[in-house]
Amino acid sequence: MAASARYDAAALRTFAATLLQADGLPADKAHDVADVLVEGDLMGHTTHGLQLLAPYLAELEAGTMAREGGPEVVGEAPATVTWDGRRLPGPWLVLCAMDEAKSRARTFGTGTVVIRRSHHIACLAAYLKRATDDGFVMLLACSDPNSASVAPFGGLDAVFTPNPVAAGFPTGGDPVLVDISTSATTNGLTNRLHREGGKLPAPWVIDGHGQPTNDPAALFQEPKGTILPLGGIDSGHKGYGLSLLVEALTGGLAGHGRADPKEGWGATVFVQLIDPRVFGGAEAFTRQMGAVAQRCHASRPARAGETVRLPGERGLALAREQAAKGIVLHASIVPALEPWAKKLGVAFPSALA
Repeated sequence: MAASARYDAAALRTFAATLLQADGLPADKAHDVADVLVEGDLMGHTTHGLQLLAPYLAELEAGTMAREGGPEVVGEAPATVTWDGRRLPGPWLVLCAMDEAKSRARTFGTGTVVIRRSHHIACLAAYLKRATDDGFVMLLACSDPNSASVAPFGGLDAVFTPNPVAAGFPTGGDPVLVDISTSATTNGLTNRLHREGGKLPAPWVIDGHGQPTNDPAALFQEPKGTILPLGGIDSGHKGYGLSLLVEALTGGLAGHGRADPKEGWGATVFVQLIDPRVFGGAEAFTRQMGAVAQRCHASRPARAGETVRLPGERGLALAREQAAKGIVLHASIVPALEPWAKKLGVAFPSALA
């Protein structure tokens, strides 16, 4: 199939959910996971959309992703709750946590859910608009205490995962949606480029001797290199500080993280919803942030022919386009899923004409 083939978003959701159910995941969880994965591809996050479906299916088959039941409450206060996710599917757990946080935020102004022992949670940006459409500010962060690929600034030995942090808030128009790693790049991209023999756009990793390079192979050679913190070789102390903050919000608050035995691919998650209505008021919030957004758009562009965009603007525009015309999947996704479709007896959707 040509790399430019497009697929109907609803058909991809149905296909993904059907595969997950055929692999033993209950329908409600399967549909939530499928929705989040396809949303990632709609917004152009091709390493964190359906690219993850084949690994998720393998985790289900191996029993390292749990299928049944819900999270267990570890600790609770009026505006907060801590869950043991029991290695259940991350996208389903995060959506449940958002519902819980919204309920508490409507009463107390903020609602926070911290999850230990979640499985992987996919694309952080895929959750934000669900909160901003309801008028909430959302903060989301995660780490994976079971692996490490990012060294602290000035070091050679990996301590962190890319530790993404995301935030979304309404503006009166399109919301602002921020989704960044606290490292210079992600494991998903470096793994893909390494398989394909490609190079990174810039020297975002260091080899095992501390030399910056754009070759992701440095991460897989001995002595192993690491991904640089956000800011790179010159300003990586900033990303290093943010990585530590994410560790505190996730593993620290959950009371479970890098100090504990490894259990396999997963996540520790911080979910917080803030209700502007309980602070200065919803209208006042959108008036202020709408004004900031307008001034960003009005800023003179540094490059002729380009305009200043807000975070998430390109992803939202792409999502609208692909919802109407069909999703262009990365060339590696269909070959990875075809064996699972055959094995589980689920037909792959036909490409749109």
